[in-house]
This record gives sequence, C-alpha cells and structure tokens, in this order.
Amino acid sequence: MAVRLPGQRDTIRVRRRVEVTGLVQGVGFRPYVYREAKKRSLYGWVLNNKYGVVVEIEGPVAAVDEFLTELRHCPLRLACISDIRCTNQEPVGDETFLIRESAGEGEGVIRIPADVAVCPHCRADVQSLENRRYHYPFTNCTDCGPRYTIIESVPYDRNQTTMSQFTMCEECTYEYLEPLDRRFHAQPNACPKCGPQAVLQDGQGETVAGYWRENALSFLKAGHILAVKGLGGFHLACDANNPDAVELLRSRKGRPARPFAVMCRNIDLVRRHCNLNETEEILLNSPESPIVVLRRRSDSLLPGGLAPGSGTLGVMIPYTPLHFLLFDDQLEMLVMTSGNESGLPLVKDSEEALRGLGHVADFFLTHDRPIHRRCDDSLLQVVEGEPCMLRRSRGYVPTPLPVPVPRQSPQVFAAGGDYKNTFCLLKDGFAYLGPHIGDLAYAETRQVHLVAAKELGEMLEVHPTVVAFDHHPGYYSSVLARQQQLRDSQPVWHHHAHLASCMGENMLTGPVIGVICDGTGYGQDGTIWGGEVLSGDYRDFQREYHLEPVPIPGGEGAVRYPWRMAASYLWHCLGEEGITLAAALFPDRDREINLLHKMLEHDFNSPLASSCGRLYDTVAALLGVCRENTYDGQAPMELAEVALGCEREAYPFSIEGKILTCKRLIHGIAADLRQGRDVGDIAASFEKTVVEMFAAAAERVRQQTGLNRVVLSGGSFQNPYLLTALRARLRLLGFQIFTHKLIPANDGGLALGQALVAVWRRSDN
Repeated sequence: MAVRLPGQRDTIRVRRRVEVTGLVQGVGFRPYVYREAKKRSLYGWVLNNKYGVVVEIEGPVAAVDEFLTELRHCPLRLACISDIRCTNQEPVGDETFLIRESAGEGEGVIRIPADVAVCPHCRADVQSLENRRYHYPFTNCTDCGPRYTIIESVPYDRNQTTMSQFTMCEECTYEYLEPLDRRFHAQPNACPKCGPQAVLQDGQGETVAGYWRENALSFLKAGHILAVKGLGGFHLACDANNPDAVELLRSRKGRPARPFAVMCRNIDLVRRHCNLNETEEILLNSPESPIVVLRRRSDSLLPGGLAPGSGTLGVMIPYTPLHFLLFDDQLEMLVMTSGNESGLPLVKDSEEALRGLGHVADFFLTHDRPIHRRCDDSLLQVVEGEPCMLRRSRGYVPTPLPVPVPRQSPQVFAAGGDYKNTFCLLKDGFAYLGPHIGDLAYAETRQVHLVAAKELGEMLEVHPTVVAFDHHPGYYSSVLARQQQLRDSQPVWHHHAHLASCMGENMLTGPVIGVICDGTGYGQDGTIWGGEVLSGDYRDFQREYHLEPVPIPGGEGAVRYPWRMAASYLWHCLGEEGITLAAALFPDRDREINLLHKMLEHDFNSPLASSCGRLYDTVAALLGVCRENTYDGQAPMELAEVALGCEREAYPFSIEGKILTCKRLIHGIAADLRQGRDVGDIAASFEKTVVEMFAAAAERVRQQTGLNRVVLSGGSFQNPYLLTALRARLRLLGFQIFTHKLIPANDGGLALGQALVAVWRRSDN
C-alpha cells in the first residue's frame, strides 16, 4: 500500500523490502546503501543477514525507484550482486535511515568473503609519515584486508572473527561506527594503539631487540632466510637477487628444482624482469592478487636458481602492508615460497612455525593476529589472453561458482583426489570449492582436509546427504569420504570427474566429447589412465579412444625417474633393439636397465598405463631433458620449454581400433636421435604429434556420435602449447571447444566434477 506525503498531493510514499544476495558482506555495501539513501532523503534501514543484505527503504516513489536503479548498478570494487528481490511493504513513517546490527534470518545463498589485497588508499596510509597508521603492518579498510582466513562464524562481524580479542581504541571505534568513513564496519579495523603487533624472533622464539622492520630488512640483505606470517599462513622468504640465499633455501627445504614464487616490490619491477601483457597486469593488481606465471625477459639478470629449467617465473606483488614493508630501495624482490615441509600442510601458527620450519628459517617474522584457516596463494597463467587457474586458493576461496544441477538436488560433499587436493560442497546450484590443501599421503594434511571441510560446511549450512569420491580403492580421500557414512555414497571415475568439472565450469548440459590428459587416474579396467578421449555427460561416459597402454616398471618409481619409463617405451615399441638403445642413452643405468628388462619380460610389478604424462616423461628422458622428477610435472614442463620456438612437424602415428599407438612415434624419435637432429626440434615434433593424435580421435568420435562440443581437462592442459595448439586444431575442424579458466584443469578441479556426477546420478533415483 502507498500513502501520500503530507502537503505533497502528487507524491506517493512507498516502502520496499530489498533482499540482496551475492558478495555483499565485508565489501562496504551497507555504507554504500546508507550514502545512497541519505543522498535521496530516503528512510528505513539496512542490515546483514547470513545470506546477504536486507534493506527496507521508504520515501517518494520516484526517489525509491532511483535508489533501486542505483543498487542494480553498484560500483563498489569488491561487491558482486547475484540477485535483488523487492517486495512491497506498508509504509511505517520512518524519519531516518539506520544501519542495523546483523540478523540471523534470511533465505538464499550464504556468501563468505575471500581475503582481499591491500588497497591503494591503505597503502598510502602506511607510507604517509603524517598518518597514524604509518608503517603499521595490519592496516586495512572496507575495501581490503583479511576475511576468509579470520572468520570463525557467519555473519561476518568482528565478534565472530579472530579480531574479537582486540578492543578498538576511541579513534578506531569512531571509524568503525561512522557510515561515511571508509573503515565503517571494516571488521579487522585496527591501529598501532589497539591492534595486532608484529615481532621478529630468532630460532629459539626469543624476540630480536630493536625495530622489527629494520632488523628484517637487514637480515634479508645479509642472505638470511625468514619465515613470514602472512594472511593464510607462513612464507619462507629470502633475497631473490642473492643466488647464495636462493640455493641455501633450496638446500634447507629439500627442493632442488621446483620453481620458487617471487614477490616484487611494485609492478614496474615486474616489467623490468618479465614480459607483461594487459591481462597479466590486471591480475597482479587485482583484489585477489594471485601469483601469475610470466615469461622471463631475455635480458633479466635474476638468478637462474629461482626457476631451473624454466623460462617462466611465478610473480606476485605485496598484497598486505606487512609484505609491503619488507621492501626498500635496495631490497626489490623476495622469494616467497609456501612455509611448509615438503608434502605437509602450510604452517599457520607461530609455535608451529618454530617447530616445523626451524631447520629452514634463521628468523621468524610473526604477529599475534590468529589465522583461523590456512589458505595458500592462488596461482594462474594467462593463455591467449585468458586467465587459467592452476591453483585456486587465497582471494578466490570460498567464492561460490554457479553450476548446472537438476531440480530438487541433494546437497553433496565431494572429497577430491589425493594430489593437489581440494574438496567441494554443492548446495542449491552453487559449488563451494575449498582451498588448496595438498597431498593427502600425509596424516597432517588429511587432518587439515577434514577440519577445513567440516568448518566450511558448518558456516555455509551445508548438510550433505551424498558423498562423492574417487573410484580408486586406495586413495586416502576415498577412505576419508567413506568414513562419513552418509546414506548415499557415490564413487566417481577419475577421468569422468575431469570431464564433468569442465562441463560444470562452462555451464554445459547434455553429452560432450572429452579429451582428458593427465598423469595418473584409476581406470575402469583396473589400469592407469591418462590419455583419454571420452564421450558422455554427468551421469555416464564411454571410453572411445586412448593412448596405447605401456608398462610402468616399478610403479611410482618410474614416475619419479622418467628414464625408467623411457626404457619401458623403447622395449614396448622396439623390442630388444629398444633395450640396447636404452643402455646406450642411459649408460650409467646399465644394471638397472637389465633389471627393468626382466621385470618387463615377466610382467612383474609393471602396471599398464595409457598416460599422457608418462609419455611426456618418456620423451623428456629420451632427449636428456629430464631424468628425474623432483616435483610433479617437472619433465613435461622442461620438455615444453625446450620445444619453444622450434620446428614442428608431426611424426607418423596410427589408430588401431580404439588405441592411439605410439610405436611409429617412438621409432621416429629414435631415428632422429641416431641422426643427431636438434633436441628442441624433436621435442616440438613430439608435441605436434600429440595434438594431431587427439584431434584425429576426436574427429572419429564426432563421426560415430554426432557430438560437436569438446571439453579439455586434466593436468596436461596446464602446458600452454598443448592447450592452445589442440584447441586451435579442433576449432579448424569445426568443433566447439570448452576449457578451464576459473578452476584448475589438474586434480584441484576434480572435486567439482565428482560433486556434479553424484548429484546428476542421484536425480535419476
């Protein structure tokens, strides 16, 4: 009902209830609403509830309509509105506009804000001598600062975060309560008088005398290694321009070759050392502030030890004031690698850091603001102008992704895989992927997985009745999932989950062709899959074509040492001649090759694998590029690096039945090696052959099924050449191509696919 305003015959007074869902908490949305209401002399109130923001707005109909139009075009940097619902209310005659305390009621999608990089305004505050927050490492406002990592419960209010132990001083309280201040209801708001404090400690936990920043800068310049407590856990830091410090960190951490991420003081410094396009620069400066993989400039003088065997560098810029204060005019770039022991969870607590990182770090820069949830840095690369997620974590988690689900779908928990583990919660058509957790082979990591999934589920009020997990009977993730004893357990085949994850990210329904390439995944026939051309949808799939299965002598040992895989391929494709060639290529492994030969002849401890990753390993070893994988994907990455800019002419190949055979390919490589052809050209021709093989298989599937949509998924598609070249080749053939952008193509996206397969299968029952 509407009423006329006193004395204004032609003006109608109305009241509307407005329910806004999306990313609208912790982003300055309520003060924005307050300002817009005041600007139009409107009355009512605004509050947070557990699903978003509720506004009741009252005033002249024209002004209310103008207010609602403004709301639909909200300009806030961090806000992302997914839905606005308006209902008419009886005017009550409010005479002011208020920001009310949060309420617990509401219906919709719960949104938990992700952590946000320091904004330009707060960075300026930290740099200004006149500002009371000069050099204060925990400066933040509504537009920036910690969120997900400090939230203990929803709605997102200070008393439900780890900042609850810090009582704001008078000045901070004024900022917090003043709707026109940019720190209005900034939940982590603090200053040097009332907020968290940084401290520099030695390896025994004793405070180092003096100003922490001066000491930290001095120690870093002297070549020491610091453990630094950040937003979601600890980093290990050293001067990236000091080769000795870089090698010392490698030695202590037991990380001989895996690339280190670096943090540059500013974007100008990034340009000095790396090629930087517009999309990459936007990502680096974004509120999410991920690590971005960049191509290193040829004239950069950075130590090669930052990323051995690679022409790229993972780069980020300071995303907290604390990080920003670790630089000065002399110290321009730091190694910033995850603070953990190999395979173990990211360290988040100070005492835990002293115990777990004491053998690596010389000093510990820590603070007393608790981290409630671990959250590692996110990692992306830009391929053909489009961001491609390699690790989805800080800045992106737990932002939900809309996905296609049947009506009246059950809520699902998906456990993910054992490597690059993330979990997924599925509710009301939204997928909530957890942060990157890591390798579940370690008990500590499994515990982090269980706790993180439980806490996020409680906050989002997800009550799953279906649990999804990998079909591999020995996966730790599958064992953990089964232990939940939900009434509906859904095992999902590994490569079906990859197909479904790419479909879900791209909002596809109906059958597609899936080219799924990775290192290891348990197949329906009990062998290891990884070079697959499938057809199917969320409910079911068919294996149409696949790489030729080849024995993996010694199982995991052959994954660690690609020369073993090379010997197996040579034996499989060339017979005794292949063993002779293997002995010639790997003369220091003569006795082991004889043993491998016997294992292969007697089919002993040599499971079969149709794996694209193992094929890349083989060729990397044959060409002398990489004979030991000290980290996941090392051999394929280094092989792709060698192939850059080289001549690409495909080797012959054949398709026999459903099998993409490699015999002619291996024959061709062996012949080129004997003739002394350039290693880079051989590598490039190999990659070209892989593209042609899978394109030919996809074309055959289309002829047999009539399907024209192709999804590309699996860790091998983190190789930019394979992704771009196969996508281009398939487009030339007239296919519609869909790839990953928002979630990883690797096993970090597996849980999303598991959840979607489970929910669509469940809808049949």
